[in-house]
Amino acid sequence: PSDALGRRVLCGTERATVRYVGGVPPTAGIWLGVEWDDPQRGKHDGTYEGTQYFKCRHPRGGSFIRPNKANFGVDFLTAIKDRYGLNVEQDVQHGTEDTLVFGKKTVEFVGMDSIAEQQRQVQLNQLVDISVRECAVSHAGQKEEISRTCANIRHINLSKNLISSWETVTAIASQVQNLETLNISENKMKFPSTLTSVSSVFSKLRILALNQTEITWTEVLLCAPGWPALEELYLTSNNITVLERPDNVLQTLKLLDLSDNQLLDGNQMHLIAHLPRLEQLILRNTGISSIHFPDAGFGCKTEMFPSLKGLAINDNKISQWSSINELDKLPSLRSLQCHNNPLMDTEKNPETLRQLIIAKIGQLEILNKSQILPAERRGAELDYRKIFGNDWLAAGGNCNPEKNKPSEEFLAAHPRYPSLCLKYGAPEEGELKGRQPLTLKNQLLTLTIKCPERPEQKPVEKKLPESMTIQRVKGLLYRLLKIPGSELKLSYESSKLEGKEVELDNDLKPLQFYSIENGDCVLVRW
Repeated sequence: PSDALGRRVLCGTERATVRYVGGVPPTAGIWLGVEWDDPQRGKHDGTYEGTQYFKCRHPRGGSFIRPNKANFGVDFLTAIKDRYGLNVEQDVQHGTEDTLVFGKKTVEFVGMDSIAEQQRQVQLNQLVDISVRECAVSHAGQKEEISRTCANIRHINLSKNLISSWETVTAIASQVQNLETLNISENKMKFPSTLTSVSSVFSKLRILALNQTEITWTEVLLCAPGWPALEELYLTSNNITVLERPDNVLQTLKLLDLSDNQLLDGNQMHLIAHLPRLEQLILRNTGISSIHFPDAGFGCKTEMFPSLKGLAINDNKISQWSSINELDKLPSLRSLQCHNNPLMDTEKNPETLRQLIIAKIGQLEILNKSQILPAERRGAELDYRKIFGNDWLAAGGNCNPEKNKPSEEFLAAHPRYPSLCLKYGAPEEGELKGRQPLTLKNQLLTLTIKCPERPEQKPVEKKLPESMTIQRVKGLLYRLLKIPGSELKLSYESSKLEGKEVELDNDLKPLQFYSIENGDCVLVRW
């Protein structure tokens, strides 16, 4: 095609971008210089016999191919007809369909072709949610043909095609009046480098996926005025490193996914912190090592992220508890995902780690996709208050409010401690004596957990510290057995007490209080 330069092509199963069209002496004829998506497929960097014909990012990412080897793709409508089996060519092969035999008479149907065509039109018009993923779509096709044929489309998956520019996307979308969801991930394409004139093409678009499209944050902001109703934006794996503050754009955004982009630092978050409606922020594997909201002091709420309910920061480099403390400043945070951070290795027991995070973030309701029930929160907060009670006393804490002056250092490490003292009362010295350090884990008991009234629930073997309170055992069982919020009744039976069951009826007592031993069986009823 005349506009081959810059186009995306398919060669067998490999994808590439055309970087050169022309002769390559001493050979005759036209060649295409292509840069392969997979540099292993290439031979050079666009230089041949000492002459540079084009440039490649990778020193061996390019090669020359003949035009007849390159598939420049199909238009959008052709792809739909192929994918949904509505192409005319496929019907022609059947040949004899226009005749029917009644007894010995052959009756011919006249006008069957036009009826088949009408049926096709009706079928295309009924399509609402279409996927033409990996169908080699490269262009919009004839003007107005899409709007004439598929008037009811609302959701389009155009991922992994041969789209080379944002203009092509606009040309397709301009013919879809009620477009709500658009996925154009895995298309390496050019985006506008200057502010485009705002049109109503994407006026109803709510969800947009631009993963692996090589878009930059600057380009996002240049396109964003055209997305006035956008609620969800997915931008994973785009080599985005720095963000800029969105001014008067993306104000309707509720979800933003920036996973798998190596952000410069945690402060990049501040630049998107004033999106008024943002409820979900996904920052998986973004390289951030710390989180800080400098506008708010200990125990205060930040003005950043006013609506943020859910935050995912798994697979990062967060190693300090101070970052978890900072999350308590977020006024609306209810759900946190934070596994696979170096911080998670500071505690050998995942149960203890979970308790600490729950105690540090007061309004959290879901941690790592697991619900925090009121009993578990209460247990975590009481434990936290007790564990760090001696540190609090040593730092100047006191049961007498007039003498209670804990140091700045203590408050920086435990910003929620004063509010826990308000909630449960300050810890008294007698309560803190004889406490074993958190790190010296007591004897672990191997117990079998059974649900006698639920035979479908298989017995589970668990190792639990003998110092674990019944309350914490219940918290663990709620999650382990996925029980809705009903009251649990626990008892145990031992080989020493044939046929006898002992009730575990005091939530505040540890397992060892009931003389439970290795190999005993805990019975759970609800």
